[in-house]
Amino acid sequence: MTDILAAARPARPSLRPARSPWAALAVVLTGQFMAVLDASVVNVAAPSIHASLHTSGAGLQLVIAGYVITYAVFMVTGARLGDILGHRRMFLAGLATFTIASLGCGLATSTTALVALRFIQGAGAAAMIPQVLSLIQRTFTGAARARPMRLYAAVLAGGAVTGQVVGGVLVSANLLGGTWRPVFLLNVPIGAILFLAGLRSLPNGHGEPGRTLDLAGLATLTPAVLALILPLVLGQSEHWPAWGWACLAGSGVLFALFAMVERRAAARGGSPLIPGRLLRLPGAAAGIAALFCVMAVFGGFFFVLALHLQGGLGYSPMRAGLTFAPAGLAFAVVSLNWPRCCAAAGPVASG
Repeated sequence: MTDILAAARPARPSLRPARSPWAALAVVLTGQFMAVLDASVVNVAAPSIHASLHTSGAGLQLVIAGYVITYAVFMVTGARLGDILGHRRMFLAGLATFTIASLGCGLATSTTALVALRFIQGAGAAAMIPQVLSLIQRTFTGAARARPMRLYAAVLAGGAVTGQVVGGVLVSANLLGGTWRPVFLLNVPIGAILFLAGLRSLPNGHGEPGRTLDLAGLATLTPAVLALILPLVLGQSEHWPAWGWACLAGSGVLFALFAMVERRAAARGGSPLIPGRLLRLPGAAAGIAALFCVMAVFGGFFFVLALHLQGGLGYSPMRAGLTFAPAGLAFAVVSLNWPRCCAAAGPVASG
């Protein structure tokens, strides 16, 4: 949704253009790849985390879902902060937060600390990732933007699957006896190099005048998402207690309240987190609902299959990770060639 809004805004000239457009593209896409990869890289490492930290099933789910929850809640706010403070500044701030949290995850000695740091890592990703598309728009114009956008799509599509493969390879490598810890620690040197490269290559620019934070929307959306997700994550291990059902019911009330808050913000001429006009675009609501269902099934399938391959079939982490390699390759090939696929399918499919 943030990407749709960003694509709808005209590109605004920056104070200092990128010294090398392709160097800037490499920085932002590598940052995006790290953040997307970290949503799934832990799946294959989950059995090793369980053995090392004696993590419960619910704890493992929070280690994985905590990152995604924070990212989902703060992503739109991260995009808005980029409009206000500048996309380069927010990308680098998010990258620094993500990298430091990754170091903490790799050194964590308890499940509680690991879960908390995963939430912080997700917040860093939420500040960093929404800036990627905006920085691409401000670095490339016209027909020159086509290739960067194909690469952007490939990173989005292939990053999650690649995370399964990378996680399996790193856990099996058992670097310095760290088992699952290199899954997070690998981000540290890469993040540090990207930060220094970003200082030199990313275009600088002002924030957009008139853009404000929707604090009321954020204050209602955050508890609504948490009230929906936490019972689904913890409910089974807690034998579906009454508080879980109360949270699920309360999430419906909070989402309704969020819709009211957003309508009032729009009526006052403010900047709601989710503009109502976006949802009224033809096919937008159905597309968002379909995407939600696909990603919910997609993420759950990868998590369960990674556990089953190791715990049920006895695969090593590397073999379990490599099982996902053909899917990652297919995602990358299709993402890089989707314009040709649409053209070959004819005007009905491409329209």
